[in-house]
Amino acid sequence: MAKNLVIVESPTKAKTIKKFLGKNYEVIASEGHVRDLPRSNMGVDKENDFEPHYITIRGKGDLVASLKKAAKKSDFVYLATDPDREGEAISYHLSVALKLDEKNYKRITFNEITKNAVKESIKNARGIDMDLVDAQQARRVVDRLVGYEISPLLWEKLGKRSLSAGRVQSVALKMISDREKEIDAFIPDEYWSIDTFLFVPGQKKSVLFVLKKDIKNSAEAEAIKAKLEKAEFNIVDIKTSQRTKKAPVPFTTSTLQQTAANRINFATSKTMRIAQQLYEGVEIKGQGTVGLITYLRTDSIRVSDEADRNAREYIRNTFGEEYVAEDTNDNSKESGKKIQDAHEAIRPTDVTRTPASIKASLSNDQYKLYKLIYERFVASRMKAAIYDIYTVTADADGEKLKCSESNLSFAGYQNVYSVEEDKEKNKPNLKGIKIGDVLKLDRVDTKQHFTEPPAHYTESLLVKTMEDNGIGRPSTYAPTISTLLNRRYITKEQKNLYITELGEAVNGIMETAFPEIVDIEFTANMESLLDSIGDGQIDWKVVVRNFYPDLENEIKHASENLEKIKIADETTDEICENCGANMVIKYGAYGKFLACPNFPECRNTKPYFEKIGVKCPECGNDIVKRNTKKGRPFYGCINFPECEFMSWNRPMERPCPKCGKYMVIKGKKAACSDKECGYTEVIAE
Repeated sequence: MAKNLVIVESPTKAKTIKKFLGKNYEVIASEGHVRDLPRSNMGVDKENDFEPHYITIRGKGDLVASLKKAAKKSDFVYLATDPDREGEAISYHLSVALKLDEKNYKRITFNEITKNAVKESIKNARGIDMDLVDAQQARRVVDRLVGYEISPLLWEKLGKRSLSAGRVQSVALKMISDREKEIDAFIPDEYWSIDTFLFVPGQKKSVLFVLKKDIKNSAEAEAIKAKLEKAEFNIVDIKTSQRTKKAPVPFTTSTLQQTAANRINFATSKTMRIAQQLYEGVEIKGQGTVGLITYLRTDSIRVSDEADRNAREYIRNTFGEEYVAEDTNDNSKESGKKIQDAHEAIRPTDVTRTPASIKASLSNDQYKLYKLIYERFVASRMKAAIYDIYTVTADADGEKLKCSESNLSFAGYQNVYSVEEDKEKNKPNLKGIKIGDVLKLDRVDTKQHFTEPPAHYTESLLVKTMEDNGIGRPSTYAPTISTLLNRRYITKEQKNLYITELGEAVNGIMETAFPEIVDIEFTANMESLLDSIGDGQIDWKVVVRNFYPDLENEIKHASENLEKIKIADETTDEICENCGANMVIKYGAYGKFLACPNFPECRNTKPYFEKIGVKCPECGNDIVKRNTKKGRPFYGCINFPECEFMSWNRPMERPCPKCGKYMVIKGKKAACSDKECGYTEVIAE
């Protein structure tokens, strides 16, 4: 048996670390937590100062026994769980469950799974940080009190045992509900724009000059249009200037989730799952299992001195000295809020390991996310992009119209990471214009507009808003959204999040009975208090003692005064074969199913498939949305298995105008399902 035992969370992480350590080290995975509060009851002794009662997680008895056996045979044990509160708590519970002697074990942490980082962590092994453990414990206890005290009340009042409340999830649900109410109550205001197209010397096509003016109705617009059509357009001012666009800072958990959602269409849960794989280690051809990125749960944009030097050297060798930034944005942008455990930003562990060089070893999703992280980090060490701006002003009978030409004069970081694409295909060339020139009018266009309501929350926008308001922490954003979707409190359509009738009912109860729980400021203050526990500034039980009495009173009041709410089941056009009634949609442990409304007299049930209003191109039956065994959605014929038609993309009713095969929706485009045909078109919004 090896002299030293290293315990990590996952088998992948164990495999990655094992190759860095010699034969005197055995590396074993605990597969996450080994002890937790019981699921069958509260697990918090409210009468005994909120003392938590931990048990070995069901199904982990054999694993704990094997870990205990391995620890007894080892001279020393290193607890190498993740470098955050949750990881600290896992290490603490391992030390208790395995009955480790304080003299024979230490805690080690590393922000990246590399040889140097792992070996350095062993040199700097320490005791378990009980402040961090208590910070996790406080969160767990407060969340358990909220969930286990309020959820049964929801079951009683709404008649559904699948419901739950949560300290963070209930606030997020209220945020989505409030946004829906804003949108519903929004009254648009009319306004008009005027586009004036003038002929510029040396150009055949007229150029747009913009009049910046508040025009409220068609009468005002028509009056200005008539004035411009009679006016002479004299060039009265020409200005040249420069605009710089600073390089982006490296990713935090929140900004990675937002950018991955916007750029590569990843849900927050998917981003975290793929990032976890990149952090724990991927098999790279010729290199073995390699941890590709630093720890993925962080709200810091700090970068280690070594990583910073290596990135600058790479940029110097690849692009030239003129592209290396003297200073970086992240040096001055660390916010005043609590930075999770002084982690680094999310970055590649080795800047010379370019995405292209390891693409063959990565899955498509891994490659997309690694490329995003890699390019953002390299860009953060590069100089700003510089644009030359040339602005021309024309006077038309007192109205000032402007046209600007913008040219990229120094790409800077945009050689690696372009934040926005240049949407102008035909840029104006204004260099031939002089003050005193008179330009000829081509046409004046007026257009009516209406102000837009607030945007629906998307996953990325909700994460940003939660972070801005101090709701939740990096580790909770994705699980919170997943819980709301899984509970069917919200639904997701074309990236937008919408609250359901069930979600509104739950939120209504929470707002009425538990206003503090769903109050953004209260929740943010609670997060701050919980962070203070990790800093050793406050005892965790003080926070719980101060929190619980108000919750207890609210629960008692709600139980006595809230009326029950009946949420009607959704009726379908599917007819019950047994009694002829229209079947209704019910929710079970595995999602939706159809049931007869005459239960218990009629107990007929059948699978529910969401019809998309498109007929199968092979047999003419309905196409429905299905899921693979792993949960990936696809579209297939309702007549499966007799008809085996399937498509990963949503089919369309109309055929391809080029080849006649069925079309599918891909983002904002309609595309032929036959890749060889290649026909695409933009879908009108």
